[in-house]
Amino acid sequence: MKSWQTSCIPNNKKYVRICTALAVLVLAVALLNLCLGAQKVPLGQVLQALVGEGAGTTAFRIVRYVRLPRLCACLLAGGALAASGAIIQGVLSNALAAPSTIGVNAGAGLMVALCCAVAPTALQLVPLAAMAGAFLGVMTVMLIARRTGASKITLVLAGVAVSSIFSAGIDAVVTFVPEALNGYSDFRIGGFSGVSMTRILPALWPAVLSFAASLLLHNEMDVLLLGTEQARSLGLPAEKLRIALLGLAAVLAGAAVSVGGLVGFVGLIVPHIMRGLVGEESGPLLVSSALGGAALLGGCDLMGRMLFTPYEIPVGIVMSLAGGPFFIWLLQRRGRLRD
Repeated sequence: MKSWQTSCIPNNKKYVRICTALAVLVLAVALLNLCLGAQKVPLGQVLQALVGEGAGTTAFRIVRYVRLPRLCACLLAGGALAASGAIIQGVLSNALAAPSTIGVNAGAGLMVALCCAVAPTALQLVPLAAMAGAFLGVMTVMLIARRTGASKITLVLAGVAVSSIFSAGIDAVVTFVPEALNGYSDFRIGGFSGVSMTRILPALWPAVLSFAASLLLHNEMDVLLLGTEQARSLGLPAEKLRIALLGLAAVLAGAAVSVGGLVGFVGLIVPHIMRGLVGEESGPLLVSSALGGAALLGGCDLMGRMLFTPYEIPVGIVMSLAGGPFFIWLLQRRGRLRD
């Protein structure tokens, strides 16, 4: 049986068809998010608002100032998390790896908890604290791994250890400053309620540049799938390359966390699904994962707003309720669990 990390070259026509279908799905999800909600907006008025017509109308304000920023945040967070998960799973050769494996979630959570404890009214600092915490977690993991040898198992173990320490720090902050729990709870669950463009823009360019850099390194990622010794024999500095790719994955995940909170399962599920569709080659996998993650998170956010009216369910809860059982089913189908 072929192992999951074995590289295979996908059929180009099949890959183009899949990516085209995913792009159409993202577009459909985007239009549905803009049209549907507590107040339905006809498609014609949505298109007018997007091109700047009808300023001052209720439909214009709903689309431009409420639903469009929320949609952009969904697409950015979903695409960045899925691409980050694809990079991490490939670099670590671990089918269960995700952004939380390298300390992103724990680091971001600790900094947000501290921010809520020190400055509970400065909500604009939460995204910056989340991104800074994500970087802190990843840099700590990389420093430990570099000091002890940046092998795949070392990175995973370092991530587990750092996440445990940071999680203990979160519990300590919440214990000594109970007021911090209110602001931290929203971030921990994950959601896009009240998000604005000023919160999205600081995370947009780091995510775009990191994704572009990871695409430029897709051939090196394919070589890493062959193993450390094979990569060295081909002249690649395996340890440095692995750390660089994990750094790009950290930027992607940190940008996503800063706008959407600790949304789970996207970085874990989507790369698995796309790997079954386009194969193991890193370039197609990254592109399809980004599109699939954007569509999935956008769809979950729409479900949270529409299926539980008049209450809005945070996207993090919807993603966890749907993602957990689906991932178990996916693992069973791929023969990774035994009854």
